[in-house]
Amino acid sequence: MKQPELGSILLGTADPDRLRTWYQQAFGPVRQEHGFLDFGEVSVLIDGRGDVAASSAEPGRYILNFHVSDARAAAARLDAMGVTWIARLEKRDVGLFGTLADPDGNYIQIIEFNPEYLAQDR
Repeated sequence: MKQPELGSILLGTADPDRLRTWYQQAFGPVRQEHGFLDFGEVSVLIDGRGDVAASSAEPGRYILNFHVSDARAAAARLDAMGVTWIARLEKRDVGLFGTLADPDGNYIQIIEFNPEYLAQDR
């Protein structure tokens, strides 16, 4: 049997229009048919759900990691949107990392890996 591929993530929310618009403004994905936001090889479907609260009760349970080529520029764009930072951009051994919350309180990281890390056989 062929190994399954992760093709999409469902992000449930009480307010899908607000959250979808926020992700589009923050990261500029292409919106596909049926509401999927295309982030490269993985798409995110933001869908209204009656079984979720307006704010995430455990925002660190999963974190969407966005790999960016310029973390400082991404952080400046997010600052201009007035995001809530959990941990501002910081340098780590493998690159720059910043953690923020989306409007539902879900955690998101922006990550710019350094060239040395990217050159390693991962």
